[in-house]
Amino acid sequence: MKNILLLLIGLGFILVGSVSAQSKKKERRISDVIEYAESYKGTPYLYGGTTKKGIDCSALIQKSFSSAGYDVPRTSADQSKYGKKVTWGSIRPGDLVFFKFKKKGEKWYHSGLITKISGEKIYFIHASSSQGVVVSELTSDYYKQNVKAFRRVI
Repeated sequence: MKNILLLLIGLGFILVGSVSAQSKKKERRISDVIEYAESYKGTPYLYGGTTKKGIDCSALIQKSFSSAGYDVPRTSADQSKYGKKVTWGSIRPGDLVFFKFKKKGEKWYHSGLITKISGEKIYFIHASSSQGVVVSELTSDYYKQNVKAFRRVI
C-alpha cells in the first residue's frame, strides 16, 4: 500500500511538472507569435499583401501564427470563426481581436493581435490601412466601440 501511495504521489509530481512545462511551451509560442508580428512594424498596408513590402491585417495574423506552427485561415471573416471565443474580461496576449466598421454604407472587417495588457490599457498590433503595421490601444474609443469578437488560437 505504501509503495502504491508513493507511486501515486510521484506521478502527481510528474503531472504537475508536465502541466507546468506545457504552460511554458504555450507561453513561448504566444511570445513567438507576438514577436513575429512585431517584426512587421512599419510595413506599409497593402490590401491582399503578404510580405514586408506590403501586408494586410489578416495576412499579418496568418503569417504570425504560421511562424509558430498554426494553420490560421487567410481572411478576417474566416479567422473570426477560428479558435475559441473569449470575452473582454478574459482576453490575454496572443488573442485575436476583430472589428466591424461601417463606412459609407459598406461593412468591412479588420483583425489584430493582442500584444500587451498593462493595467486598464490593452494593446494590439494590426495592419492599419492608413498607418501600416502599428501597435494601437484597444481601449481607445475608436477601436473599443467597433470590437465585435475575440478569439483564442493558442
